[in-house]
Amino acid sequence: MSGTVKIRKGDRVRVLTGKDRGKEGVVMRVLPAENKVIVEGVNVAKKHQKARSATSQGGIIDKDMPLPVPNVAVLSPSDGKPTRIGYKVLDDGSKIRICRRTGAEI
Repeated sequence: MSGTVKIRKGDRVRVLTGKDRGKEGVVMRVLPAENKVIVEGVNVAKKHQKARSATSQGGIIDKDMPLPVPNVAVLSPSDGKPTRIGYKVLDDGSKIRICRRTGAEI
């Protein structure tokens, strides 16, 4: 079920469904095997962490949890609206990602 994920680390995305719908953030990590992404400040869960040593402190920490890739959309760099991603092969043979709506390079 895991195919190629068109979203990369560092992309600005908007959440399309779920409790955090409408929130925007930067992709911190991509999990292609699970077809999920972790977005900064979105889908945050409270985790109770035990103090492991004298230096590490215990308590309740916020942990960003993964979101399914289809639930997020990349924001276009030109106008900031959600878009799909396409690919374009340049003359020199390199492949770049483009915004499907405006055709701008991502």
